[in-house]
Amino acid sequence: MSTTTVSIASVLNSLIEVCKDSQEGFRDAAQSVKDPDYKSLFAELANQRQTYNGELRRMVLSLGESAEDSGSFAGSLHRGWMDLKAAMTSGDEHAILEECKRGEDFAVARYRVAMEHNELPGNIISVIERQYAGVKAAHDRVRTLRDRIAG
Repeated sequence: MSTTTVSIASVLNSLIEVCKDSQEGFRDAAQSVKDPDYKSLFAELANQRQTYNGELRRMVLSLGESAEDSGSFAGSLHRGWMDLKAAMTSGDEHAILEECKRGEDFAVARYRVAMEHNELPGNIISVIERQYAGVKAAHDRVRTLRDRIAG
């Protein structure tokens, strides 16, 4: 059974949502922290997700399908909760890193699900795998920073 462009676009659009959510979450985190190193890290990760989003959108459009324009509803709720927590904790880096790590847990899981679609064309799988490696590295980096300042 061949994979239709609609089903390929569906997988890619789910990752577009994740990248958009992450981009906005990291942008919000950068605005919430005071430490310039954390601001820089979160801005870098927001830019990474913007790049990933663009790559995914181009692939969907090349299939002749419509690409997602916004993040997910769950992502909006997560960002709203992070905003509330940041306001309550006055930009506490540990609390913000904890929320970013939770968001990255979700992103890693969504990429893993996408990679399970082994009927996707090789060129698309290679992009997803490369992006997954970047998402996983960001997840691990955020987790390490969170754990380092937890003590």
